[in-house]
Amino acid sequence: MDTFDLKILDALQRDGRLTNNELAEKVGLSASQCSRRRAQLEADGIIRAYHAALEPEAVGLKVQAFVQITLAAHSPDNSRRFQALIDDVEAVQEAFAVTGEADYLVKVIVEDLPALARLLNDVFLPNESVAHVRSMVALTCLKDARTLPLDPKLKTR
Repeated sequence: MDTFDLKILDALQRDGRLTNNELAEKVGLSASQCSRRRAQLEADGIIRAYHAALEPEAVGLKVQAFVQITLAAHSPDNSRRFQALIDDVEAVQEAFAVTGEADYLVKVIVEDLPALARLLNDVFLPNESVAHVRSMVALTCLKDARTLPLDPKLKTR
């Protein structure tokens, strides 16, 4: 990956709707070169997807929470059961295996506090793979960076 690839990635993660002509102008290449490079970055799996970033509250999702989950048992089968659980729950936005007191940190987004209570009490807690659940409701979002920190010299803004 060279400087032009990094410039392309930086520009696209800020605005995935850029045309090849707009992208070429931003990174200093021809449109055809940008098109080939973008296609290769997609084929290599470096660009995973394109999507629209929605405003949660505008679509009725007002509560974001972080849930620490401790497994009932530490085994491959139990981990697979937990993975299947979170795969089936649309409210789960992100999930990480972590170090520390909990085994997983899960970010969820729901309509309201009663919906969060139902998720915790009716979905997570009764699951055989889960032993403990601890939640923290986000009061405000101070930063929501959707871009990776590529080399600062490549900033295109």
